[in-house]
Amino acid sequence: LFLSKANKQTIMSRRLAHRGVIRTIVRGLSSTGVSAGRPVYVAGAGCVDVVRDPTSRLDVMGGEAVRNALANAQVDASSVQGLYVGNMMSGMLSQQQHMGPLIANAAGLGPVDAVTAEACCGAGGAALRWGYMAIASGEADTVVVAGVELMTHAERDTLTKGLATASHWESEGGRGETFVTLNAQLMDAYMKTYGVSHSGFFHFADVAHTNGRTAPHSVFKKTLTKEMYDESATLASPVQLFDACPVCNGAAAVVLTSDPTIAKSNQQGALVRLAASAAASDELAVWKRPDPLKLVAIERSTQNALSKAGMTHSSVSVFELHDAYTSMACLSLENAGFSQPGEAMGEAAEGRFALDGDLPIATFGGLKARGHPVGATGVYQAMEMFMQLTNTADANQVNDAEVAMTQNIGGAGASVFTHIFVRES
Repeated sequence: LFLSKANKQTIMSRRLAHRGVIRTIVRGLSSTGVSAGRPVYVAGAGCVDVVRDPTSRLDVMGGEAVRNALANAQVDASSVQGLYVGNMMSGMLSQQQHMGPLIANAAGLGPVDAVTAEACCGAGGAALRWGYMAIASGEADTVVVAGVELMTHAERDTLTKGLATASHWESEGGRGETFVTLNAQLMDAYMKTYGVSHSGFFHFADVAHTNGRTAPHSVFKKTLTKEMYDESATLASPVQLFDACPVCNGAAAVVLTSDPTIAKSNQQGALVRLAASAAASDELAVWKRPDPLKLVAIERSTQNALSKAGMTHSSVSVFELHDAYTSMACLSLENAGFSQPGEAMGEAAEGRFALDGDLPIATFGGLKARGHPVGATGVYQAMEMFMQLTNTADANQVNDAEVAMTQNIGGAGASVFTHIFVRES
């Protein structure tokens, strides 16, 4: 009440300056895409092999993945200002939440900002988006994004119920629906809508298993034949065994920085920029969607990511999609706009999505053969695209890869996180 005129002017100046900062951040960080002033680079990446070993540990896997990423980036742990961890089920399956400090401690990061992102199977993509925004907004200069999941130690019924929490529990998971049955509904709708047979989905499983055979960190390295696919057990008609991704454990990490000098000093000597981050959501309950084959969040997040990056579909060299089921690979390609509705299956049969095709997918085996440790998958995708753009993918290398897109899905398309990576000269 008794402030001097000078003090009032000072307070007003600070308020105006604060409003200016907020307006700048709001303009740069929208609800659907990120387009901020500071560029974001990937300095390095690392992981542990995807395994089915029930004795795996969350802290051991997560800590090793982070240390591997820092070593690859040639960044000291003391330089890290934040850790963003994707995880879905550690609280349900291991009675251990608080992944942020758990993994920070295991990796020797010190008292950094460390939090967990949860978006079910899209948790890794959500964590990557948080890391991107931390750098782009100027909140931090160097951060680590990690994803970790431990699944194979849990009883089957417990695991199935845990995964079903990604559905609308009241009307789906709580009434006996699982992600196998929900994806069976989508596959059945696709087959009836376009008049195709189940055997046509084989080509999506085939490209994943073919690429997974030579991926050093994949869980499946066996050849999949058409006969094996067609004669495999039915999980929930029409979904069969080789349509679905495996239950497994894993952890991956990437180092993000605002400094191109740090990014170029990695072991590859290449500069990879994370050019865009976008997210969108859809009706959680599949049965509430007007058209179950129209996945709005995939369409919207793809469009926004391309727009933010100033690119078109034809710019993309590699599309690392979320092929948890063969039918979801097909739907992702069509809803993202890379294939016309009803045409992705035929294009897969023609080899368009093979490693040497027009648009390679699942280049290290995807969720189907690399494996799907759910909360870590989005970060494995980012790590793999960093490898593609730095020409370190060895037998899995896509020739002349310049632009890579990753898409990580939560639930049956209820939340989608799309990122675009660019190799810069």
